[in-house]
Amino acid sequence: MLFESARLRLRKMTKEDTELYHKWRNDVEVMHSTSPALDVYPIKATEDFVEYAILKSDTSKGYMMVDKQKDTAIGIVSLIHMDHKNRNAECIIDIGEKAYWGKGYGAEGMELLLDYAFLELNLHRISLRVFSFNQRAIHLYKKLGFELEGKSREALFRDGKWYDMIHMGILQREYFERKKIV
Repeated sequence: MLFESARLRLRKMTKEDTELYHKWRNDVEVMHSTSPALDVYPIKATEDFVEYAILKSDTSKGYMMVDKQKDTAIGIVSLIHMDHKNRNAECIIDIGEKAYWGKGYGAEGMELLLDYAFLELNLHRISLRVFSFNQRAIHLYKKLGFELEGKSREALFRDGKWYDMIHMGILQREYFERKKIV
């Protein structure tokens, strides 16, 4: 994969990343703003998920975000539910290393993923879902050019309250216009 930023590079997720991903996947603080289910997973469940849902899937691609300076994986960005016929996919991001939170790495990672999706894979549309309480993420997605497409009302029960699931999307031409790509 050719896409990297000043601080990050994306590399394909490998089986060797399973243990690190397992650590992030079982950290309630990491998953609080991104995962509907705050479950604790046994290592076998994570191994199976990585093996079949990421590594062997035709409809998902998972990439580790790597701090170029330290050569350390800090999180994951993925394209899931890829529909090759209609050229669309859903994207997700998790920054597992908390020392990298709030420092712009999420924006860089998402930008790299969108570059890959639209420039390399020639996808037409990328969607995402975000919890209504995650205002920082919603702000970031709007800044990247995602448009509000709707919401699923009170679809998530978290911390004793009901929250909406916000649906957002961006089209390839919108992304190209924002980046001034002809």
